[in-house]
Amino acid sequence: MAEVKVYYDKVGNTLTVWFGDRHQEYICEETGDEVILMKNKAGIVIGFEKLNYSFQEASNVKFSFETLTT
Repeated sequence: MAEVKVYYDKVGNTLTVWFGDRHQEYICEETGDEVILMKNKAGIVIGFEKLNYSFQEASNVKFSFETLTT
């Protein structure tokens, strides 16, 4: 089963999502929309980071994911 890891840094106001092995990160690319893509050596996106992301304190935060096949 694939694993997705989500990290929220409330001090730095960043949301980081990994859907690949973060240790395989080779290069980062900024999209211009305050989103940074983390890629492996093959150029495949293995995660992203959203800058200036914040949400109000909540006891339960829910995330949904949808997968698409091409």
